[in-house]
Amino acid sequence: MTEYNMLINGQFVKSSTGKVVDDLNPASGEVIAQVPESSLEDMQHAVAAAREAFNDGRWSNLPHGARAATLEKLASLVEAHAGELAELESLDTGKPIKLARDSDIPFAIDNLRFFAGAARHLAGVAASEYSGGHTSVIRREPVGVVASVAPWNYPFMMLAWKIGPALAAGNSVVFKPSPETPLTALKLGELALEAGIPDGVLNIITDGPEVAPSLASHPGVNMVSITGSTRSGKYVMRAAAETVKRVHLELGGKAPFIVYEDADIEASAYGAVVGGYVNCGQDCTAATRIYVHESIYDRFMESFLGKVKQIRVGDPTQESTDMGSLISARQRDAVEGYVERALRAGANILTGGKRASIPGFEKGFFFEPTVIAEDRQDAEIVQSEVFGPVVVVSRFSSEEEVLRKANGVVYGLAASVWTKDIYKAMRASKALQFGTVWVNDHLPLASEMPHGGYKESGIGKDMSLYSFEEYTQIKHVMIELSGEARKGWHYTIFGDPV
Repeated sequence: MTEYNMLINGQFVKSSTGKVVDDLNPASGEVIAQVPESSLEDMQHAVAAAREAFNDGRWSNLPHGARAATLEKLASLVEAHAGELAELESLDTGKPIKLARDSDIPFAIDNLRFFAGAARHLAGVAASEYSGGHTSVIRREPVGVVASVAPWNYPFMMLAWKIGPALAAGNSVVFKPSPETPLTALKLGELALEAGIPDGVLNIITDGPEVAPSLASHPGVNMVSITGSTRSGKYVMRAAAETVKRVHLELGGKAPFIVYEDADIEASAYGAVVGGYVNCGQDCTAATRIYVHESIYDRFMESFLGKVKQIRVGDPTQESTDMGSLISARQRDAVEGYVERALRAGANILTGGKRASIPGFEKGFFFEPTVIAEDRQDAEIVQSEVFGPVVVVSRFSSEEEVLRKANGVVYGLAASVWTKDIYKAMRASKALQFGTVWVNDHLPLASEMPHGGYKESGIGKDMSLYSFEEYTQIKHVMIELSGEARKGWHYTIFGDPV
């Protein structure tokens, strides 16, 4: 069994307590590795190392091109180890190998390459003499020490989304992966040192008692970036308030998927399957609320249900598997609870709705692809994020009605509309209160474009130059031009007019 170590100040270390925890493969329920159980002492050392590295400028004061070259080398090393990372990711998350290998890891590499290029563009703006006697210069500078916390649904991709812009901007980072999925982050630590990232600039610690809360509230941390549940984001905001830290939050979602009467039914049915069941539904942008115009409801449902029943659930290592396991027994129980409550409340389960039995994987945390019909907008299954392979389908009769229902949740991360009418699509894209709106598709992202939510889905953006700016702060430098000791306006504070 492989035993992993944390990366603190350029050294691979065990926990200061010597304690380790078992890391499980959620598809088999078997232990696949042991990782350190981080302590508060370990966390303190990591923050201190990051603070020292930032203050002495070993990274933050490097020429932009030097930081860019190092991040480009890191991206190339990740690419060289892509196969190994994909296998680790699949083992640690229970997701199909084809999703990890052909989607998650390549996209993470592209993200790192994008931010390697962005590192060369940390530019301010030189302005004219707005006051008449001064030249103003805007400097864009790194924030300082960034604490980053990643989720378990896309461990490596979220790692790239966080460390890419933070490091490109010149910050130092203390990164903590989810306790369920630490392996690819710890492997990345090895590649970071090989790429030449200086000691202390990137520290990777594991989970442990009170580590995450203490990291969020630590006075030596200038910014906290977290991807997780809305509940976790609210906790981080409270913890950060004591020292007025900057927060960057990518939180929950309950994405509407609107199928208008003129939509391509086959295309929208495929899109609903892909958007609804990606990563076993453990995706904040998953198409979990499908609104279908009443005039095409029956035709859409025939196509959609036929495809859902063809989803191949099973061994994540097999190329033919479309959907793997949920991340844990706790998550499976939570999903099961939502479905059972929906059934008791009067919803209609059209397919699925129970644990999946996979031969040879009896200890795994599998759940059937599930479709629930529920027209009541206030139903829990419509309002709450299930984070599992559960899609709710509702009818609508008018454009006004469906846009009101789509916006009628606390979340605002992503949405999609399916129509051949460009005017209807544009009206919807304006009205929908979501950070991303797709037209005739659902899920695709690009490193060059921002991703982030409205309302309780978060604050700030991932990816793109907008994300890069999140990890910087602006300084105004004002330079007096006359060289005169006494200025014409001084009398307003001291003395008489000249």
